[in-house]
Amino acid sequence: MQPVSSAPNEECIERIAVYPGTFDPVTMGHLDIARRALHLCDRLVMAVGDNRNKNPMFTLQERIDLIRGSVREMGLEGRIVVDAYRGLTVDYARQVGAGLIVRGLRAVTDFEWEFQLALINRQQDSEIETVCLMTSQEYSFLSASVVRELALLGGKLAGVVPANVAEALAAKSHAGAAADVRDV
Repeated sequence: MQPVSSAPNEECIERIAVYPGTFDPVTMGHLDIARRALHLCDRLVMAVGDNRNKNPMFTLQERIDLIRGSVREMGLEGRIVVDAYRGLTVDYARQVGAGLIVRGLRAVTDFEWEFQLALINRQQDSEIETVCLMTSQEYSFLSASVVRELALLGGKLAGVVPANVAEALAAKSHAGAAADVRDV
């Protein structure tokens, strides 16, 4: 896809969007939102947040590598790039030249939080818009926390995460199976 311009003689401007998240781990729901977001932009940056308030299963570098492997399997390496960031999402979006922040909505319960984030981002920079994409029905039950629990308890991961992520989850789950057992 070629970048678009508003007039024939104007320089082409690449439309960049940022899809931020912890992606711990990346799920088929995340990748579905990323693939569909490509209808809105020329390049999508899946921005992996380094949030020190969370205790992720995977390191920042492992999450980046898992997403890159998944994107490669989808054949979208040129259009989806993976990067890490720390701090305000809107500052990162500005830094990479994005005019759009993409978020995914699974259910009504997500809406209030996403609405609040969109408004605070607009207050920080009115030139950057937030767009929420509704999850596809087949992934509406998915969350990274549910996937982690499934992995820890030996549940089926086919169809909820890419194969490379399922392998990484299996390795992590065996290493920590006795350490953390909760109900899904």
